[in-house]
Amino acid sequence: MKIGIVGASGEVGRTMIKVLEKMEVSIGELILLASSKSAGKELMYKDKQIKIQELTEEKMKQKYDYLLFSAGGDVSRKYAPLAQEYGNTVIDNSSAFRMHKDIPLVVPEINAGLLKGYRGIISNPNCSTIQMVLALNKIHENVGIKEVVVSTYQAVSGAGNKGISELQAQQAGDMEIKHFPDQILNNVIPKIGEYEPNGFTQEEMKMVNETRKIFNDSGIDVFATTVRVPVFYGHSESVFFRTEKEVQLSEIKKLIEMSENVVYSDEIITPLHIAQSDLTYVSRLRKAGPKEYMMWVVADNVRVGAATNAVRILLSHAQLNTGK
Repeated sequence: MKIGIVGASGEVGRTMIKVLEKMEVSIGELILLASSKSAGKELMYKDKQIKIQELTEEKMKQKYDYLLFSAGGDVSRKYAPLAQEYGNTVIDNSSAFRMHKDIPLVVPEINAGLLKGYRGIISNPNCSTIQMVLALNKIHENVGIKEVVVSTYQAVSGAGNKGISELQAQQAGDMEIKHFPDQILNNVIPKIGEYEPNGFTQEEMKMVNETRKIFNDSGIDVFATTVRVPVFYGHSESVFFRTEKEVQLSEIKKLIEMSENVVYSDEIITPLHIAQSDLTYVSRLRKAGPKEYMMWVVADNVRVGAATNAVRILLSHAQLNTGK
């Protein structure tokens, strides 16, 4: 396969390269694309260095088996439709197309069937949404979910290289605030994204709208509070959910354990435990009341929440449409 990565020099782009290698994706040609600032730099794939090329409209007119985009919404809106116009399948990590009616929003373990016979732009959901719906998937499928209340504790890598750099700089004594709304060192910030008219932030509304679209269930009530914390990798979530049916806690645990790429543990799981893992971890499961349950969900946001899900979309699409 010929695969292109747009935004290859960024945190997620670099991780996409690692995940493609780890998952042993059959690649005949790997094209790395980024802005002119990064063009000419080299990144390692397997045992060879690949030079980053400048992203241009002409590059989008070439034929690829898959293009993985992780360069932000503005870049996606400009270049992804052009790539689609020239017959390419695009897997986009930005929020640019997630809520477009005719563009599938995919977590392969849940709704890979949307990829059958489909060509064009495919949206990768928000990082905090992906790990939550993976943990809830079999519960929703078998018991039904009416309501979710989630509070997130999101790593600075969710903001990309600039988020990582800001925390590193503050650890070194440079307290200048460049990217986050407040100092992130020794602090937590209950605001990710701009405020919407309803008082929720953009990040919070992503979790609401994307959860409903992925589960194809507009009747689920989702209430989110998203918080940035001074952790480099790994988003954590405290999740309360109310089900349609009353079941024992042991049944909820069994459903979580049945979920693909989800691990249940009776131990305390923290971001330090799961960095660079491609799995979603669930712990602290308890019953809060009739049809009410709570759990703790942790995953590496750059992998599970971005690069790994994108590569899983690629592999699922290839399997469903070519049998490879």
